[in-house]
Amino acid sequence: MCTLEKRGSLFILTFIGDGEHRLSPTLIDSVLSALCEVKSKATRGSVLITTSQGKFFSNGFDLAWAKAAGSSSKAMERLHHMVVSFKPVVAELISLPMPTVAAIQGHAAAAGFLLALSHDYILMRSDKGVLYMSEVDLGLRLPDYFAAVFRAKLHAISARRDVLLGGAKVKGEQAVRMGIVDAAYDSEGSLAEAATRLGEELASRKWNGDVYKEIRTSLYPDLCGVLGLGEGKFLAKL
Repeated sequence: MCTLEKRGSLFILTFIGDGEHRLSPTLIDSVLSALCEVKSKATRGSVLITTSQGKFFSNGFDLAWAKAAGSSSKAMERLHHMVVSFKPVVAELISLPMPTVAAIQGHAAAAGFLLALSHDYILMRSDKGVLYMSEVDLGLRLPDYFAAVFRAKLHAISARRDVLLGGAKVKGEQAVRMGIVDAAYDSEGSLAEAATRLGEELASRKWNGDVYKEIRTSLYPDLCGVLGLGEGKFLAKL
């Protein structure tokens, strides 16, 4: 499960517990509900930080729940259900009217990796934690919006190749060099401090959230088209 806490201008979304934080239908619904609450309570200077407890940030979709359906066809139906249900989560993050920061305390794989990549800033640990897109190794096709996020957020063709076609398991310092994350830290405490510091710096700018959202979505027209996010028509009042 996840919790949502407000600390001044910062909203802290945390995956709680020591599990893998698999994105089951229940957890997906919980995250989407939290993001809707954040959006409804947003003010000038609001910032979202998403993080986790334990060894994992998120290890992707709940494949055990899918396999428990009893047959290959029913398992694929359940997997498809999670793919479809997760798309609005990505759309909410891309259209959230505030800066967003992912603080990756542990492993982030598949949909968990995509969740982190849907934020504006990504920080992770260098001592623990791995980024991994497992689809090529598992023989699973890449959903269209997954590919669109990687095209929008990961500009180096070689990085996209290694991650998506090579199944590379990328640790913190390497992720910085590849342009996937902004910085890596050598402990849970230093990562948490850095995420809070970055959040407070962003909050101090007191940006208009609607303007911020419109600028962000204008940067990723292909991604927004795949996510079903229309072109913004907001006009800032001077």
